Amino acid sequence: MRLSYLKLFCDLARCRSFSEAASLNHVSQSAASQVVLQLEKRLGVKLVDRSTRPLLLTPEGEAYHEACRNLLDQYHAVEASIRKTKAQASATVQVAAIYSVGLRDMNQYINRFSALLPGSTVHIEYLHPERVYERVMQGRSDLGLVSYPRKSRELVAFPWRQEEMVLACAPNHPLAKLKSVKISQLEGVKYIGFDRDLVIRRHVDRFLRQYGVSVDIVLEFDNIENIKKAIEESGGVSLLPEPMLTKEVNAGTLAGVRLANAALIRPLGIIYRRTHPLTRAAQQFITLLREPDVAPGASVLSKRKTASRPSATQD
Repeated sequence: MRLSYLKLFCDLARCRSFSEAASLNHVSQSAASQVVLQLEKRLGVKLVDRSTRPLLLTPEGEAYHEACRNLLDQYHAVEASIRKTKAQASATVQVAAIYSVGLRDMNQYINRFSALLPGSTVHIEYLHPERVYERVMQGRSDLGLVSYPRKSRELVAFPWRQEEMVLACAPNHPLAKLKSVKISQLEGVKYIGFDRDLVIRRHVDRFLRQYGVSVDIVLEFDNIENIKKAIEESGGVSLLPEPMLTKEVNAGTLAGVRLANAALIRPLGIIYRRTHPLTRAAQQFITLLREPDVAPGASVLSKRKTASRPSATQD
């Protein structure tokens, strides 16, 4: 029996969707369905009740899921132990991060880390948020850098930094000429949004609903870089973390306008597996990350005169 089959079944049990489980395992929905059918044929029982939406596991499926999860946890623990031994020997810190975390100033942290611990290295892999959690859970990464961090029975999560969200638009957009923009001024605007399955999208949607504002979402992407390009080409707007606009604002390809009567914050956090003690190198890298930000230059919007607004609240 292939471990990949067991993982797919566990993903199906968690997502309750063949399409989502297939996507997580990089196979077609048809292939995912065939895997489950093979498991059911092998066991001689139905594991999934396909008559409901979302899907439900049968009692036999629940028992099988629990056993498969324990088996996979044990396998990943062995893999993680071997990787940890190798990492400790080479002082390598394996980090999984969402795309936007590394686009601002991650190189400065890596350079400072190498100077602090000569011979040590940091290997960073940029992934979709759910893949970051998966890598850390499997022990394939020592740390995860995510937005809106969530802790669990298996994961420790703690704050790293907070980033103010601002309105991003083309320099010739009517709102770009304002010192600051009221939330109500976004009513009906052409909007470039994050994909619906991302946590940041749910927080932005909730924020807009809180102020009774409805935007016209014309495009959706799973990362900030694509959103910025779409803004430049389509003339739409988006709410994005201010630090992610530094390069474009300085180059004059995008404008960033602060919100006048409210504040939306994107919290960033660090996650790691609760049951696996961190190496000395990983602990040192966390300490470095949590030191005061030393990125060169101040906020590109810091010198702009902004309207008075209430204290920032984390959504």
